[in-house]
Amino acid sequence: MMCIRAFCLLSVFLYCIQVQASPGFRQITLSDPKSETLNLTVWYPVSSEGRTVNIGSNPAFVGVTVNPDAPPLPGVHPLLVISHGYNGNWRNLSWIAAAMAAEGYIVAAPDHPGTTTFDQNPLDAKKLWRRPHDISRVIDFVIDSPALFGATDKGRIAALGHSLGGWTVMSLAGARFKPSLFIHDCQNHPKRGDCRLTERLGINETLSLEKISANNRDARIRAVVSLDLGLAPGFTPKSLNTINIPVLILAAQADRLAELPAEQESGYLAAEMNPNRRQYETVEGATHFSFMQLCKPGAENILNEESPGDDVVCQDSLHAKRSNIHQNLVRKISAFLNSTLDYAASSVGTR
Repeated sequence: MMCIRAFCLLSVFLYCIQVQASPGFRQITLSDPKSETLNLTVWYPVSSEGRTVNIGSNPAFVGVTVNPDAPPLPGVHPLLVISHGYNGNWRNLSWIAAAMAAEGYIVAAPDHPGTTTFDQNPLDAKKLWRRPHDISRVIDFVIDSPALFGATDKGRIAALGHSLGGWTVMSLAGARFKPSLFIHDCQNHPKRGDCRLTERLGINETLSLEKISANNRDARIRAVVSLDLGLAPGFTPKSLNTINIPVLILAAQADRLAELPAEQESGYLAAEMNPNRRQYETVEGATHFSFMQLCKPGAENILNEESPGDDVVCQDSLHAKRSNIHQNLVRKISAFLNSTLDYAASSVGTR
Protein backbone atom coordinates (compact mmCIF):
# COMPACT_ATOMS: atom_id res chain seq x y z
CA MET A 1 0.00 0.00 0.00
CA MET A 2 2.83 2.39 0.84
CA CYS A 3 4.44 1.69 -2.54
CA ILE A 4 1.17 2.39 -4.32
CA ARG A 5 0.72 5.63 -2.41
CA ALA A 6 4.30 6.65 -3.13
CA PHE A 7 3.79 5.89 -6.83
CA CYS A 8 0.60 8.00 -6.89
CA LEU A 9 2.33 10.91 -5.19
CA LEU A 10 5.22 10.65 -7.63
CA SER A 11 2.80 10.61 -10.57
CA VAL A 12 1.06 13.72 -9.29
CA PHE A 13 4.42 15.41 -8.75
CA LEU A 14 5.60 14.60 -12.27
CA TYR A 15 2.29 15.75 -13.74
CA CYS A 16 2.63 19.09 -11.94
CA ILE A 17 6.12 19.50 -13.36
CA GLN A 18 4.78 18.81 -16.85
CA VAL A 19 1.86 21.18 -16.58
CA GLN A 20 3.95 23.97 -15.07
CA ALA A 21 6.59 23.86 -17.84
CA SER A 22 6.64 26.95 -20.03
CA PRO A 23 3.78 26.48 -22.50
CA GLY A 24 4.17 25.59 -26.13
CA PHE A 25 3.64 28.43 -28.58
CA ARG A 26 2.66 28.60 -32.22
CA GLN A 27 1.57 31.38 -34.55
CA ILE A 28 -0.43 30.43 -37.61
CA THR A 29 -2.24 32.29 -40.37
CA LEU A 30 -5.64 30.84 -41.24
CA SER A 31 -6.54 31.28 -44.90
CA ASP A 32 -9.91 30.46 -46.40
CA PRO A 33 -11.26 31.59 -49.79
CA LYS A 34 -14.63 32.27 -48.13
CA SER A 35 -13.26 34.13 -45.09
CA GLU A 36 -10.72 36.83 -44.33
CA THR A 37 -7.17 35.91 -43.38
CA LEU A 38 -6.92 35.41 -39.63
CA ASN A 39 -3.68 35.51 -37.65
CA LEU A 40 -3.79 33.16 -34.68
CA THR A 41 -1.56 32.72 -31.62
CA VAL A 42 -1.83 29.54 -29.56
CA TRP A 43 -0.32 28.52 -26.21
CA TYR A 44 -0.62 24.87 -25.20
CA PRO A 45 0.65 22.41 -22.57
CA VAL A 46 3.89 20.56 -23.32
CA SER A 47 5.38 17.40 -21.86
CA SER A 48 8.82 18.81 -21.07
CA GLU A 49 10.80 22.02 -21.00
CA GLY A 50 12.67 22.69 -24.25
CA ARG A 51 14.14 25.76 -25.86
CA THR A 52 12.47 28.75 -24.24
CA VAL A 53 12.17 32.30 -25.50
CA ASN A 54 10.41 35.43 -24.33
CA ILE A 55 7.62 36.57 -26.64
CA GLY A 56 5.46 39.67 -26.61
CA SER A 57 8.14 41.82 -25.02
CA ASN A 58 9.11 45.26 -26.31
CA PRO A 59 10.56 48.45 -24.74
CA ALA A 60 7.20 49.22 -23.11
CA PHE A 61 5.67 45.85 -22.22
CA VAL A 62 6.67 42.65 -20.44
CA GLY A 63 6.38 39.39 -22.37
CA VAL A 64 5.99 35.74 -21.32
CA THR A 65 8.28 32.70 -21.57
CA VAL A 66 7.27 29.96 -24.02
CA ASN A 67 8.51 26.86 -25.86
CA PRO A 68 8.12 27.66 -29.59
CA ASP A 69 6.70 24.78 -31.67
CA ALA A 70 7.24 22.25 -28.87
CA PRO A 71 5.43 18.88 -29.07
CA PRO A 72 2.11 19.06 -27.21
CA LEU A 73 1.37 17.13 -24.04
CA PRO A 74 -0.50 13.88 -24.84
CA GLY A 75 -4.14 13.57 -23.80
CA VAL A 76 -7.16 15.84 -24.09
CA HIS A 77 -7.12 19.43 -22.86
CA PRO A 78 -9.72 22.12 -22.18
CA LEU A 79 -9.73 25.01 -24.64
CA LEU A 80 -9.84 28.72 -23.82
CA VAL A 81 -10.33 31.18 -26.68
CA ILE A 82 -9.42 34.82 -26.09
CA SER A 83 -10.70 38.00 -27.75
CA HIS A 84 -8.67 41.22 -27.46
CA GLY A 85 -10.04 44.74 -27.14
CA TYR A 86 -10.48 47.50 -29.71
CA ASN A 87 -7.22 47.94 -31.65
CA GLY A 88 -5.50 45.48 -29.32
CA ASN A 89 -3.71 42.21 -30.08
CA TRP A 90 -2.77 38.79 -28.73
CA ARG A 91 -0.01 40.27 -26.56
CA ASN A 92 -2.47 42.18 -24.37
CA LEU A 93 -3.78 39.06 -22.63
CA SER A 94 -0.67 36.90 -22.96
CA TRP A 95 -0.30 36.94 -19.15
CA ILE A 96 -3.56 35.01 -18.63
CA ALA A 97 -2.99 32.88 -21.75
CA ALA A 98 0.39 31.63 -20.53
CA ALA A 99 -0.96 31.05 -17.01
CA MET A 100 -3.90 28.95 -18.21
CA ALA A 101 -1.72 27.00 -20.66
CA ALA A 102 0.58 26.18 -17.73
CA GLU A 103 -2.50 24.74 -16.00
CA GLY A 104 -3.16 22.41 -18.93
CA TYR A 105 -5.36 24.51 -21.21
CA ILE A 106 -4.97 25.07 -24.93
CA VAL A 107 -5.34 28.84 -25.28
CA ALA A 108 -6.02 30.42 -28.67
CA ALA A 109 -6.15 34.15 -29.45
CA PRO A 110 -6.84 35.62 -32.91
CA ASP A 111 -6.07 39.16 -34.00
CA HIS A 112 -9.46 40.46 -35.18
CA PRO A 113 -9.12 42.12 -38.63
CA GLY A 114 -10.02 45.81 -38.58
CA THR A 115 -9.84 46.16 -34.81
CA THR A 116 -6.33 44.93 -34.08
CA THR A 117 -3.09 46.86 -33.63
CA PHE A 118 -1.80 45.28 -36.84
CA ASP A 119 -4.86 45.90 -39.01
CA GLN A 120 -7.03 48.97 -38.45
CA ASN A 121 -8.76 48.96 -41.83
CA PRO A 122 -11.86 51.16 -41.27
CA LEU A 123 -14.02 49.05 -43.57
CA ASP A 124 -13.21 45.87 -41.65
CA ALA A 125 -13.67 47.65 -38.32
CA LYS A 126 -17.30 48.28 -39.26
CA LYS A 127 -17.93 44.56 -39.67
CA LEU A 128 -18.33 44.05 -35.95
CA TRP A 129 -20.26 40.79 -36.38
CA ARG A 130 -17.10 39.14 -37.71
CA ARG A 131 -15.53 39.13 -34.25
CA PRO A 132 -17.63 36.27 -32.81
CA HIS A 133 -17.29 34.46 -36.14
CA ASP A 134 -13.50 34.69 -35.78
CA ILE A 135 -13.69 32.95 -32.41
CA SER A 136 -15.93 30.16 -33.72
CA ARG A 137 -13.54 29.70 -36.63
CA VAL A 138 -10.63 29.39 -34.21
CA ILE A 139 -12.47 26.72 -32.22
CA ASP A 140 -13.00 24.75 -35.44
CA PHE A 141 -9.31 24.96 -36.32
CA VAL A 142 -7.95 24.01 -32.90
CA ILE A 143 -10.27 21.02 -32.61
CA ASP A 144 -9.10 19.84 -36.03
CA SER A 145 -5.38 20.25 -35.18
CA PRO A 146 -4.51 17.81 -32.36
CA ALA A 147 -1.03 17.23 -33.78
CA LEU A 148 -0.21 20.92 -33.30
CA PHE A 149 -1.74 21.67 -29.90
CA GLY A 150 -2.97 18.40 -28.41
CA ALA A 151 -6.51 17.04 -28.48
CA THR A 152 -9.34 19.35 -27.42
CA ASP A 153 -11.83 18.25 -24.79
CA LYS A 154 -14.99 19.32 -26.63
CA GLY A 155 -16.95 19.35 -23.40
CA ARG A 156 -14.63 21.94 -21.82
CA ILE A 157 -14.44 24.99 -24.06
CA ALA A 158 -14.55 28.54 -22.68
CA ALA A 159 -14.14 32.08 -24.01
CA LEU A 160 -12.58 35.15 -22.38
CA GLY A 161 -12.50 38.70 -23.67
CA HIS A 162 -11.44 42.18 -22.60
CA SER A 163 -13.22 45.42 -23.54
CA LEU A 164 -14.57 44.91 -27.08
CA GLY A 165 -13.43 41.33 -26.61
CA GLY A 166 -15.84 41.12 -23.68
CA TRP A 167 -18.63 42.14 -26.05
CA THR A 168 -17.42 39.44 -28.44
CA VAL A 169 -17.54 36.59 -25.94
CA MET A 170 -20.89 37.71 -24.53
CA SER A 171 -22.24 37.51 -28.09
CA LEU A 172 -20.94 33.95 -28.24
CA ALA A 173 -22.73 33.22 -24.97
CA GLY A 174 -26.04 34.20 -26.57
CA ALA A 175 -26.37 37.94 -25.88
CA ARG A 176 -28.12 39.71 -28.79
CA PHE A 177 -27.03 43.21 -29.76
CA LYS A 178 -29.59 45.83 -30.80
CA PRO A 179 -27.94 48.95 -32.29
CA SER A 180 -30.92 51.22 -31.63
CA LEU A 181 -30.82 50.27 -27.95
CA PHE A 182 -27.14 51.17 -27.73
CA ILE A 183 -27.54 54.43 -29.66
CA HIS A 184 -30.42 55.49 -27.43
CA ASP A 185 -28.32 54.80 -24.32
CA CYS A 186 -25.44 56.82 -25.77
CA GLN A 187 -27.69 59.85 -26.13
CA ASN A 188 -27.57 60.04 -22.34
CA HIS A 189 -23.81 59.26 -22.17
CA PRO A 190 -22.23 60.80 -25.29
CA LYS A 191 -18.75 61.05 -23.73
CA ARG A 192 -18.57 57.41 -22.70
CA GLY A 193 -15.66 55.63 -24.37
CA ASP A 194 -17.67 53.04 -26.30
CA CYS A 195 -20.26 55.59 -27.44
CA ARG A 196 -17.49 57.46 -29.26
CA LEU A 197 -16.90 54.31 -31.34
CA THR A 198 -20.45 54.11 -32.70
CA GLU A 199 -19.52 55.33 -36.17
CA ARG A 200 -16.12 53.62 -36.33
CA LEU A 201 -17.70 50.23 -35.60
CA GLY A 202 -20.59 50.74 -38.00
CA ILE A 203 -23.19 50.47 -35.26
CA ASN A 204 -25.19 53.37 -36.76
CA GLU A 205 -25.26 51.96 -40.30
CA THR A 206 -28.52 50.40 -41.47
CA LEU A 207 -26.68 48.00 -43.80
CA SER A 208 -25.10 46.39 -40.75
CA LEU A 209 -28.32 46.09 -38.77
CA GLU A 210 -29.26 42.50 -39.63
CA LYS A 211 -25.76 41.07 -39.28
CA ILE A 212 -24.86 42.88 -36.07
CA SER A 213 -28.19 41.87 -34.50
CA ALA A 214 -27.84 38.18 -35.39
CA ASN A 215 -27.63 35.34 -32.91
CA ASN A 216 -23.93 34.42 -32.61
CA ARG A 217 -24.34 31.81 -29.89
CA ASP A 218 -21.75 29.03 -30.15
CA ALA A 219 -23.14 26.11 -28.16
CA ARG A 220 -19.68 24.55 -27.83
CA ILE A 221 -18.70 27.31 -25.41
CA ARG A 222 -19.60 26.21 -21.87
CA ALA A 223 -18.35 29.21 -19.86
CA VAL A 224 -17.45 32.86 -20.49
CA VAL A 225 -15.26 35.44 -18.74
CA SER A 226 -15.91 39.13 -19.47
CA LEU A 227 -13.19 41.61 -18.47
CA ASP A 228 -14.49 45.17 -18.27
CA LEU A 229 -16.44 44.97 -21.51
CA GLY A 230 -17.80 47.80 -23.62
CA LEU A 231 -21.02 48.19 -25.70
CA ALA A 232 -22.93 46.32 -22.99
CA PRO A 233 -26.03 48.59 -23.03
CA GLY A 234 -26.74 47.42 -26.59
CA PHE A 235 -27.45 43.86 -25.46
CA THR A 236 -31.16 43.18 -25.08
CA PRO A 237 -32.30 42.36 -21.54
CA LYS A 238 -34.23 39.33 -22.80
CA SER A 239 -31.17 37.77 -24.44
CA LEU A 240 -29.04 38.38 -21.37
CA ASN A 241 -31.62 36.81 -19.09
CA THR A 242 -31.81 33.66 -21.20
CA ILE A 243 -28.04 32.96 -21.27
CA ASN A 244 -27.75 29.43 -19.90
CA ILE A 245 -24.01 29.04 -19.29
CA PRO A 246 -21.91 30.35 -16.39
CA VAL A 247 -20.48 33.85 -16.90
CA LEU A 248 -17.82 35.55 -14.78
CA ILE A 249 -18.16 39.34 -15.08
CA LEU A 250 -15.16 41.31 -13.82
CA ALA A 251 -15.23 45.11 -13.88
CA ALA A 252 -12.51 47.66 -13.19
CA GLN A 253 -13.06 49.59 -10.00
CA ALA A 254 -11.43 52.72 -11.47
CA ASP A 255 -12.81 52.77 -15.01
CA ARG A 256 -12.82 56.55 -15.16
CA LEU A 257 -9.58 56.44 -17.16
CA ALA A 258 -11.33 54.78 -20.10
CA GLU A 259 -14.71 56.36 -19.36
CA LEU A 260 -16.39 52.97 -19.15
CA PRO A 261 -18.12 53.16 -15.75
CA ALA A 262 -18.78 49.73 -14.31
CA GLU A 263 -22.40 50.45 -13.45
CA GLN A 264 -23.22 51.22 -17.09
CA GLU A 265 -21.30 48.32 -18.63
CA SER A 266 -20.47 45.22 -16.57
CA GLY A 267 -23.09 46.24 -14.01
CA TYR A 268 -25.70 46.30 -16.75
CA LEU A 269 -24.91 42.68 -17.62
CA ALA A 270 -25.12 41.63 -14.00
CA ALA A 271 -28.45 43.41 -13.51
CA GLU A 272 -30.09 41.82 -16.54
CA MET A 273 -28.68 38.28 -16.28
CA ASN A 274 -30.08 35.42 -14.27
CA PRO A 275 -28.21 35.65 -10.90
CA ASN A 276 -27.79 31.87 -10.94
CA ARG A 277 -25.81 32.09 -14.19
CA ARG A 278 -23.37 34.86 -13.42
CA GLN A 279 -20.77 35.99 -10.92
CA TYR A 280 -20.10 39.71 -10.78
CA GLU A 281 -17.21 41.47 -9.08
CA THR A 282 -15.34 44.74 -9.35
CA VAL A 283 -11.57 44.35 -9.31
CA GLU A 284 -10.05 46.54 -6.63
CA GLY A 285 -7.38 48.92 -7.86
CA ALA A 286 -7.95 48.06 -11.52
CA THR A 287 -8.48 50.52 -14.35
CA HIS A 288 -9.73 49.43 -17.74
CA PHE A 289 -6.14 48.90 -18.86
CA SER A 290 -5.04 46.92 -15.80
CA PHE A 291 -6.27 43.82 -17.66
CA MET A 292 -3.52 44.33 -20.26
CA GLN A 293 0.07 43.10 -19.98
CA LEU A 294 2.58 44.45 -17.47
CA CYS A 295 4.35 47.71 -18.31
CA LYS A 296 8.10 48.12 -17.95
CA PRO A 297 9.66 51.01 -16.02
CA GLY A 298 9.60 54.10 -18.21
CA ALA A 299 6.84 52.71 -20.43
CA GLU A 300 4.55 55.69 -19.86
CA ASN A 301 7.14 58.09 -21.28
CA ILE A 302 7.78 55.82 -24.27
CA LEU A 303 4.08 55.50 -25.09
CA ASN A 304 3.38 59.18 -24.58
CA GLU A 305 6.22 60.20 -26.88
CA GLU A 306 4.99 57.87 -29.59
CA SER A 307 1.33 58.83 -29.21
CA PRO A 308 0.37 61.52 -26.67
CA GLY A 309 -2.18 60.22 -24.21
CA ASP A 310 -1.34 56.53 -24.65
CA ASP A 311 0.50 56.54 -21.32
CA VAL A 312 -2.93 55.88 -19.80
CA VAL A 313 -2.48 52.23 -20.83
CA CYS A 314 0.09 51.80 -18.06
CA GLN A 315 -1.85 53.61 -15.34
CA ASP A 316 -3.50 51.61 -12.59
CA SER A 317 -5.37 53.00 -9.61
CA LEU A 318 -3.37 54.86 -6.97
CA HIS A 319 -1.32 52.44 -4.78
CA ALA A 320 -2.36 49.47 -6.96
CA LYS A 321 0.25 47.18 -8.52
CA ARG A 322 -0.62 45.55 -11.84
CA SER A 323 1.35 42.38 -11.10
CA ASN A 324 -0.72 41.85 -7.94
CA ILE A 325 -3.93 42.52 -9.86
CA HIS A 326 -2.93 39.90 -12.43
CA GLN A 327 -2.07 37.32 -9.75
CA ASN A 328 -5.49 37.76 -8.18
CA LEU A 329 -7.18 37.58 -11.57
CA VAL A 330 -5.36 34.37 -12.53
CA ARG A 331 -6.54 32.72 -9.30
CA LYS A 332 -10.09 33.95 -9.76
CA ILE A 333 -10.39 33.07 -13.46
CA SER A 334 -8.70 29.70 -13.01
CA ALA A 335 -11.01 28.71 -10.16
CA PHE A 336 -14.08 29.77 -12.14
CA LEU A 337 -13.11 27.95 -15.34
CA ASN A 338 -11.91 24.78 -13.64
CA SER A 339 -15.09 24.43 -11.60
CA THR A 340 -17.60 25.39 -14.30
CA LEU A 341 -15.97 23.41 -17.11
CA ASP A 342 -15.58 20.31 -14.97
CA TYR A 343 -19.26 20.54 -14.06
CA ALA A 344 -20.29 21.18 -17.67
CA ALA A 345 -18.27 18.19 -18.90
CA SER A 346 -19.58 15.80 -16.26
CA SER A 347 -23.19 16.91 -16.80
CA VAL A 348 -23.08 15.89 -20.47
CA GLY A 349 -20.96 12.80 -19.93
CA THR A 350 -17.91 13.93 -21.89
CA ARG A 351 -15.36 12.86 -19.32
